[in-house]
Amino acid sequence: MHIIAAKAVALKIAQSEQFRARQKQTVANARALAAGLMTGGIDVLTGGTDTHLVLVDLRRNGLDGKTAEARLDQIGITVNFNTIPFDPNPPMNPSGLRIGTPALTTRGFVEEDMTEIADLISIALSDRFEAEREALKSRSEALMDRYPLYPQLAPQVV
Repeated sequence: MHIIAAKAVALKIAQSEQFRARQKQTVANARALAAGLMTGGIDVLTGGTDTHLVLVDLRRNGLDGKTAEARLDQIGITVNFNTIPFDPNPPMNPSGLRIGTPALTTRGFVEEDMTEIADLISIALSDRFEAEREALKSRSEALMDRYPLYPQLAPQVV
């Protein structure tokens, strides 16, 4: 019965206007991220997205998915390496990245923030990475500070 109850609660939440608005913002954020990545010279499969995910093809950048994931992790951006259609690389070291926007949307990010994230990613996946690593990490941390994960737990200034 607990599974039926959980499904009922999930369906009730999905009927709310607040949930619909969040889902629309999630897709808008993904579209802004995809557009920003393409502006930054990163290939996005299908030329954009209509969902919460952006799938990136790294072959033109000369990187594999594991290397790109590790670079982004160093500056505080979490993504997943992912295979792409007709990937020449093996599945454990694919040529793509999968980037989702639901978690950032939940934190309050909007399209302008996604453009900033796209710029960070574009630089991190370029030959400028080593020279700009610390600056990229600082910019990423500034975004996270602007949208704390648990604002109710933030220290109160008295």
